Amino acid sequence: MEKETSKKMIQIKLVKSVIGSLPAQRKTVKALGLGRIGSIVVQEPTPSILGMVRVVSHLVKVEEI
Repeated sequence: MEKETSKKMIQIKLVKSVIGSLPAQRKTVKALGLGRIGSIVVQEPTPSILGMVRVVSHLVKVEEI
């Protein structure tokens, strides 16, 4: 029997502009895979991804899917 694992995923949406933010925050947004306002990525909530989301939490909206 195969074991079905339902992995939790998070949806990250860029809701504010990176203009005026720190260069490290801009790089973090780009590393998450976000480009422009309204862009959405789906990631697995690993500790590294959650850390990056915490750094730019004022720029993004996160939902569990």
